[in-house]
Amino acid sequence: MTRPIDLARATTAEVDAAAATTRAALLPLGSTEAHGPHLPLATDVIIATTTAQRAATKLVRTGIGTLVLPAVPYAVTEFLRPFAGTISVRAETVGALIDEIADSVFAQGVRVLALVNGHLEPEHGRMLKECARRITAQGRGIAVFPDQRRPPTVAQLGDEFGRGGGHAGGFETSLVLAAAPELVKDERSSLAPNFVDLAERMKAGATDAVAAGGPRAYFGDPAGATAAEGDRLYDVMATMVEDAVRAALGAGA
Repeated sequence: MTRPIDLARATTAEVDAAAATTRAALLPLGSTEAHGPHLPLATDVIIATTTAQRAATKLVRTGIGTLVLPAVPYAVTEFLRPFAGTISVRAETVGALIDEIADSVFAQGVRVLALVNGHLEPEHGRMLKECARRITAQGRGIAVFPDQRRPPTVAQLGDEFGRGGGHAGGFETSLVLAAAPELVKDERSSLAPNFVDLAERMKAGATDAVAAGGPRAYFGDPAGATAAEGDRLYDVMATMVEDAVRAALGAGA
């Protein structure tokens, strides 16, 4: 395999021809939720998909045949529920879907399934961690959840991300600028920074973005975002995914 296979765009003949060398599958996971007045509802899907594509390219260059699966665009997203267009589903629903996707890819010879996540709602992250543990424990194959919120990656993603208050701010805006700049509205340059300690607001009882101090569905500094920073962030996260897959393949050898 000389390049990753984008499963949604590939033919069945192309997938079959590469089956003998395909060892990993990357599943992008996002959400459909408000991301300020300047970013699309599919922001998390764009981030997860681009991270998966870049990680897959890295893996193929080292001889690991890799599929990039179609993204899952829905998740539990209660925090942004007050905003138009947000669609929230139960975490258990997404977990059940991941289980069945895992069954299919492992049945076709894939050894490692990586859950490449772009949606950072805490309940969603807990579900992905448990899902990877459960799938692996059942012995069908190895599932990994590379979590950018954990060391050492979190320290490489910048102060805004590390503070946990960057929804639709400089972090996510930079990533969309690097992947799909045409989807970023010019309004972002006039948005004032909105730095909020979301963890503290949640502990104090805030159950959604409005109550937490984000009446326009963004936190952080969108105006400070750049495509160059987005490319740097993608490289960090793609390397995180690559390392997790390579480690899993080594452990399962």
